[in-house]
Amino acid sequence: MFEQITTYLSGLAPWAQSAVGLVALALLSLTVNYILKDVILRIAEPYLDGKTKTIDKAAAWLATVAPLLIISRGIAYVPNLPAEIYDGVRNIAQALIVVSVAMAIVLALAYANELYERLPRSKNRPIKGFIQVIKILVLCGAAIIMISVLIDQSPLLLLSGLGAVTAVLLLVFKDTILSLVASVQLTTNDMLRVGDWIEMPSMQADGDVIDISLHTVKVQNFDKTITTIPTHRLVSDAYRNWRGMSDAGGRRIKRALTIDQNSVRFMDDDEVAALKRFRVLRDYLDKKKQEIADWNESELAGEDAVNARRITNIGTLRAYIIGYLKSHPEINDEGFTLLVRQLPPGPEGLPIEIYCFTSTTNWGEYERIQADIFDHLLAILPEFDLKIFQEPSGADFQRVLTN
Repeated sequence: MFEQITTYLSGLAPWAQSAVGLVALALLSLTVNYILKDVILRIAEPYLDGKTKTIDKAAAWLATVAPLLIISRGIAYVPNLPAEIYDGVRNIAQALIVVSVAMAIVLALAYANELYERLPRSKNRPIKGFIQVIKILVLCGAAIIMISVLIDQSPLLLLSGLGAVTAVLLLVFKDTILSLVASVQLTTNDMLRVGDWIEMPSMQADGDVIDISLHTVKVQNFDKTITTIPTHRLVSDAYRNWRGMSDAGGRRIKRALTIDQNSVRFMDDDEVAALKRFRVLRDYLDKKKQEIADWNESELAGEDAVNARRITNIGTLRAYIIGYLKSHPEINDEGFTLLVRQLPPGPEGLPIEIYCFTSTTNWGEYERIQADIFDHLLAILPEFDLKIFQEPSGADFQRVLTN
């Protein structure tokens, strides 16, 4: 049979022999490509990772090497072709083999990153940036080998010429180099993780980190917009990371009530006795009353009563706020600072600052707890005969003019 085919082909014109040879080579390569991709890979598909198609694509690129290799080797058996055709087809096929292998490696690296991201520790130590660096090196190496194959020269010849264009390469890859260094610093020092809430006013970013790559960090702002930040800017510029607050388990309340200073005064005994209705003030008032009585008895011998110490409504309010916060079920005072302090008085009144931490870091719950506390404190002020300072509005001026 083979002898008959050979005899038949030898009787054809040279161009017909070449055409038959090319068609046979094409059919053989297409058949191998079909068997590998549409038969073998389909049979193997159920045994591959069903959570991603990346490994399937990597295998498909690798399977492409076989038909290209057949073309690269088989072109030499096609008769009556010019030498330039032989060299050109062989070089192009070998260059495409390099591309196929490089793409298979790139996709394999992507699959390795996907496998790593399924691990819990990936949130603390992302490797996406390093994977991208390896991909760049693989693609650059593939480009050098591909060019050397096409021009039929040694890759060392191309590499020897890179020294002359080093400055140009450094300029071209400046952002990549900066980003690589920044990625190493961010990862090594644990400065940033996927899921961290960061604020970076210079980049108009305020939200959660959703992706960390070699060149960029993506932040989903709370209005659902996406801010893309160059990775190296997170090392060179200042930003705030709220992870410490989340890990601590408590979120700070730092807000002041501005008291009208005209309402601050001493309290008489009847008023003090009336405030004992508040459970959180009983111990404070008893201790304070005894302390003041002892001091006045020892220090006021023969002195005018104006020199006596007395209880003030503003001091009692501070004691009430402290007692109220300590008894609040959603305020965490174990290991966290809790204090109520006076800030310097000014033209806007006397600020009484509340400094404490909630027992939750959930934003919605935090705002609810904070609002509930200040709702209560604003409503309780009349019990101490204190008033909130508020700049006069149009209604205030109208009331004065009407009266």
